[in-house]
Amino acid sequence: MNARLGLAEALHGQAKACAALGSPFTARLLRLCADRLTPGTPLTDRLFGWPGDITARADSVPLRLAGALHALVQSGQDTPLAAVYPPHEAADAALWDAVAAALVRHEDFILRWLDSPPQTNEVRRSAVLIALAAWLENRIGLPLVLSELGASAGLNLLWDRYALRAGGAELDPIVLGPADPVLELAPEWRGRPPGGALPRVAARRGVDLNPLDPQADRLRLMSYLWADQFDRLTRTDAALAEARRLRPQVDRGDAADWLEARLSKPHPGHLHLVFHTIAWQYFPAAVQARAARALARAGSCATPEAPLAHFGMEHDGSDDGAALTLTLWDGTAPAGEALNFGRADFHGRWVDWQAPG
Repeated sequence: MNARLGLAEALHGQAKACAALGSPFTARLLRLCADRLTPGTPLTDRLFGWPGDITARADSVPLRLAGALHALVQSGQDTPLAAVYPPHEAADAALWDAVAAALVRHEDFILRWLDSPPQTNEVRRSAVLIALAAWLENRIGLPLVLSELGASAGLNLLWDRYALRAGGAELDPIVLGPADPVLELAPEWRGRPPGGALPRVAARRGVDLNPLDPQADRLRLMSYLWADQFDRLTRTDAALAEARRLRPQVDRGDAADWLEARLSKPHPGHLHLVFHTIAWQYFPAAVQARAARALARAGSCATPEAPLAHFGMEHDGSDDGAALTLTLWDGTAPAGEALNFGRADFHGRWVDWQAPG
C-alpha cells in the first residue's frame, strides 16, 4: 500500500465514523481532504509520509488535521475559513478552496498542531457515571472517593455537578443530580434507570499522560469537537467553566504507576470508585496488565466498610457502542466478577442501561 492510499483510506474511514456519529460536516471535510490533498509541501508531505498507523486505532491523523482547521476557526485566525464553517453553508468547491488556502496560510500552526494526539472530554459520557452512582448508592450507600484514569481536563470527574434526565418512551423520566446543575444530560435512554439519591463525593482525583488545563487548553478541547455539533460545543463550554471554578486535580503520569499508589491505602467509610471512559484501549498492554493486577490486589483486601469498584465504558470490538462493566469488591460479592451494565454510544448519545437489579 503506498502512502497516498494509506492517507486517503484513513481520511475516508474517519469520515464514515463522523457521519455515523452525527457530524455530516466533518465527514464532508475529511472526504474532500481524502480526494484532493496532494504531496508537495512540508505539511502535505508530513501527512502522506506519516510513520506508523495513522488511523483512529493509533495516531488519529485525520482528527488531528480536522482539529487544527477547527482551531483556526475557533480562535478567529482565519476569517475566510470561518465563513464556510457551520453555521454557514458552502458548496464543496468553496469549502475546499478555503481549506486549501488555510493549509498554505497557516502551515506552521497546523504542523505544530499535528504533533499532539486528539484529546477531548466528552461530557455526555457522564450520563452513565451518574446512573452508576445512583446504583451504587442503592447497593452500597457510602460516600465516594473517585479515581479517573485518562482524565484529560477532568470534566467527567465533575459528573456530580451535572443532571441526568433518563427514561424511555414507556417510562416517566427520572432526573438525577444536584438542585443547581451546570448542565443537563438527556441521552436516548433504553432500560429502566436507577432511582433514588446520588452519593456524596468526598474526594476526586485523576491521572493523564498529558493533563489539559480548562483555561489554558480550552482551544484544544473545543477544537476537537466537531463544528456542526453545536450542542456538544455548548455543553463542553459550560463544563469547562465549572472545571475552571472547581479545578479538579488531574496528575501527570502513567496510569498504572498512579493507580498503584492511589490504591496503596484503603478509605474506611468510603467506596473507592476507579473509572475510565474510552481511555483503557489507548493504554499499552503492559500498563493495562499492571493496572488490572493493582485492582485485583486492592480488591482482595476490600471490606464492606472500605469497598472498591472498577467501572469501564470501553470499546470491546463491537460497532454497537461501548460496553459498560463494573467489578465490585465489597467483601460479599464474588471477588473480581465483572457485571454487565449494558452499552452506550461512544459519545453518550444513547444509553442501553442493563444494570443488575
